[in-house]
Amino acid sequence: MNIEVSDLQFHYPDGRHALTGVNFTVAPGERVALLGPNGAGKTTLALHLNGVYRADSGTVRIGGVELTEETVGELRRKVGLVFQDPNDQLFMPTVEEDVAFGPANLGLVGDDLKKATTTALEWVGAIHLASRVPHHLSGGEKRLAAIATVLSMDPDVIVLDEPGAGLDPAGRRELIKTLNRFPVTLIVITHDLPLALELCPRSVILDGGKVVADLPTPELLGDADLLREHRLELPYGFRLID
Repeated sequence: MNIEVSDLQFHYPDGRHALTGVNFTVAPGERVALLGPNGAGKTTLALHLNGVYRADSGTVRIGGVELTEETVGELRRKVGLVFQDPNDQLFMPTVEEDVAFGPANLGLVGDDLKKATTTALEWVGAIHLASRVPHHLSGGEKRLAAIATVLSMDPDVIVLDEPGAGLDPAGRRELIKTLNRFPVTLIVITHDLPLALELCPRSVILDGGKVVADLPTPELLGDADLLREHRLELPYGFRLID
């Protein structure tokens, strides 16, 4: 499902401008990394894509439908947001109940609800976590469970905020493998530039509340001056393969 953001502007209650005219589009099934320094507006932009925040001006369209007061409920079902901290999404006594919470609120019951829950857990390789208590899980397990809570809603778009944060190398590798299987449009907010390279053919840099670069990921990461200008950095010793 495509995403169209046009001249999006937003300021916080204290008057600080967070988005100052954001324009970009994402094609159906595309995977795009959203990069930029702290305070650039990346998470703020993500929260506009499913109506958590409402813009001062400009438009967001998901699948050609403009996000408004009348359409926000419909579009929230199509755009799933995985927060940076999985604890913000896991609050039920068991993982299975967390994953079932969303579809149950959409009216699914009985076998249909069980199928949606089981399918989501299987997609992320976490069916063995179904009966576990969420706050007893490891960081990587919590991340997979949080993603499953979004997948159970059968979204067309998934937005992930720093999905690799707090994961050890093995957990990070498993996460990348899992995300590469998803047949949906993906927007990945991250400071992890190698993760962006592995997951997303295209990358967008947001800085000062607006898009300042939009390039194929290898090309963008190969521009040392561009990265430096926007406080982005590849790990020491990392080399792009020509």
